[in-house]
Amino acid sequence: MGSRGTSFAETLLGTARMTGEAEEHPVRLDLAVRAGTLVLPHRTTVAAVTGRVRIRGIADDPRATGELEISPSRPGRIRYRLEFTAGGRRFTLDGRKSLSLRRPVRSATVLPYTLSADGREAGRGTLRLPWTGLLPFLASWRFPRHGEGARQLGTRWDGRPGRLEVWYATLTEPAGGTGVWLHRELVAPADGSPARVHGWIALFPPDGPPTHARFGPEPWPPRREFSAAADTENEDGKGNGVRHLRGTAGPYTWDLTEQPAGDPLYTFPRWAWHHGGLPAAQMLPAAVSRYTGTIEHPGGVLRLDAAPGATARIHGHGNAERWAWLHADLGGGDVLEVVAAVSGRPGLDRLPPLVFLRLRHRGRTWPRSAARPALGWAGPGRFRARICLPTWTVTGRTLLRRVRVTVTQAEERTLTLAYTDPDGRRAVCRNSEAADARIVLERWWGRWRPEAAWTLTGTAHAEVGGR
Repeated sequence: MGSRGTSFAETLLGTARMTGEAEEHPVRLDLAVRAGTLVLPHRTTVAAVTGRVRIRGIADDPRATGELEISPSRPGRIRYRLEFTAGGRRFTLDGRKSLSLRRPVRSATVLPYTLSADGREAGRGTLRLPWTGLLPFLASWRFPRHGEGARQLGTRWDGRPGRLEVWYATLTEPAGGTGVWLHRELVAPADGSPARVHGWIALFPPDGPPTHARFGPEPWPPRREFSAAADTENEDGKGNGVRHLRGTAGPYTWDLTEQPAGDPLYTFPRWAWHHGGLPAAQMLPAAVSRYTGTIEHPGGVLRLDAAPGATARIHGHGNAERWAWLHADLGGGDVLEVVAAVSGRPGLDRLPPLVFLRLRHRGRTWPRSAARPALGWAGPGRFRARICLPTWTVTGRTLLRRVRVTVTQAEERTLTLAYTDPDGRRAVCRNSEAADARIVLERWWGRWRPEAAWTLTGTAHAEVGGR
């Protein structure tokens, strides 16, 4: 078992006055904080921060990144340093909370800060943790096992025939909007023939059709490294989870590092991932990751700098009869993962699609039970999926919340690939790493009221597949 880490979510509100202006601009920060160690009062802890920075009339960047230095005793401060983009310029927010025993509440909730750009001061302001945000802030604290996600990247195959294992990473290049898909499969045929590995890389440029190249099949274990699979490593030896993704496929070559920026997310029940019991299971070793490096392709070189995305894992007996999948990075550490599928098992293939939906919002995951959407396929509160193209939907509710997800995969931004399952049957997937999505979350307060909504244009990762 790994050592304990610390994670929490925080929302800060306040104002900013830009240099040379008399007007004050409202500011809101929605932050997700993740440290690889426990936060303790006698030592300094440095944590990674991702989130959304909104300054009315100036900035709205859902991909802000930075770090938080927590030094409760010496020198008694909490320092925030965030980088975000506004109007094509790179800004830095630098602020400190000076903890004081004489004014403990005020000193822990008030953050004076400065803004700088191009090496010069660009503004000043003050942020506060509002009283209405205190309870969500306290409830968001988690102490996950550090390294849990990295351990899920290793190969799970035990040598039995009729098994499929998948590693895949999907991400979006922030500057130009190009989507990237890295995919590797381990296939152990049901007839007992030797296991093989194959995969591909695909690019989804915003101004042209998707392009891709395959590699393999070749015998297992592979002779070369590909993606963030069993050949992962800590880049700096400090156990911070940074991993290399290197490989080639046809004219494509990639050399990336992946920095996990979120805790693991089990789309299916945790027991299904660890112990089986279902035809297949899927999970994310980190719900949010950031990718940096280069991808060489026939059209040139794609350079990535903290590109948002995630690596996911699947293992089981093969692909479903029909399925739909969505990964949506919602900014500020929020993420939605959806798998809706009709099993290929006799009898189960007559059921409507079972939905597995996990929304991580403000540091908490809904529904609380990963099995809740799938088990609730019947009755007025069921989760339902309508799988078709170009638009597919998922709806569902629990006692106090309901959600509607609408995904559109435009034909010109969708790539169709065919491959063979362990049982020898052919499967076809239609994938877009440049899809559109609209997610609406509502809460019951005497009537259904809006709680949150997100619109992704060309940055949703989605797939529809079948036999």
